[in-house]
Amino acid sequence: MKKNIVLTTTILLLVLISCKGKTEKQEETAEIETTIKAETTAPAKIIPIEHATAVIEWNNTTIYLDPVGGMTAFEGQKSPDLIFITDIHGDHFNPDTLNELNLEGVQIIAPEAVKSQMEETLSSKTITMKNGEIKKLASFSVEAIPMYNLREEAKNFHIKGRGNGYLFTFGDERIYFSGDTEDIPEMRALKNIDKAFVCMNLPYTMTVESAANAVLEFKPRQVYPYHFRGRPDVSDVEKFKTIVNKGNPNIEVVQLDWYPKEDY
Repeated sequence: MKKNIVLTTTILLLVLISCKGKTEKQEETAEIETTIKAETTAPAKIIPIEHATAVIEWNNTTIYLDPVGGMTAFEGQKSPDLIFITDIHGDHFNPDTLNELNLEGVQIIAPEAVKSQMEETLSSKTITMKNGEIKKLASFSVEAIPMYNLREEAKNFHIKGRGNGYLFTFGDERIYFSGDTEDIPEMRALKNIDKAFVCMNLPYTMTVESAANAVLEFKPRQVYPYHFRGRPDVSDVEKFKTIVNKGNPNIEVVQLDWYPKEDY
């Protein structure tokens, strides 16, 4: 009887030790997984430079979007790891600005129409994306979204298939930059967008009413008016906000300072 008690006690002790070790291991694993999740799902930081130009920082990666304005426009900013260009026009593709930047080790992503206009020093650093293509880059993914005009009088400004809007997925966050476009079906069909940067300037892109109507259809959590300086007028972003909030008060309209040198 005494032997059975000793045996039972030994087995129980071994089980307790085993369970204790497993619990500590599980806790350690859970802590590591939580740390990794926290690092990879932190929201991206968006820094407006001017008009269509922005800096995106996420998970130790710095992205320049449509860099124009020369080196001075990026004073105080981190050097880029990646550069994305949406279209051939000078407010998106500026070779002089690109050549002023330190491009050592930098990858440029652009439509074929942009790359075809580059000199060898830039084109050798550039990979192309076409509408609908998805790439995995530096721990995030990006999809090239079509951008083009619908109005007959504006169709030659932005031809379908030439330029790219970009949809970035940073961890759990999905951020859309429209590029130069109207309220196209591909924009309206977007799903689960956290931040949407939507253009609105005439005669080149679309009215505030068209932009607001598209936003109300694809329902981003937040929408940021950008690229809203037109010719000769600047678009009424307050009107855009009013239309969006009247149609869906759950969509937050966020206004950043895209024209710091101008009174608009």
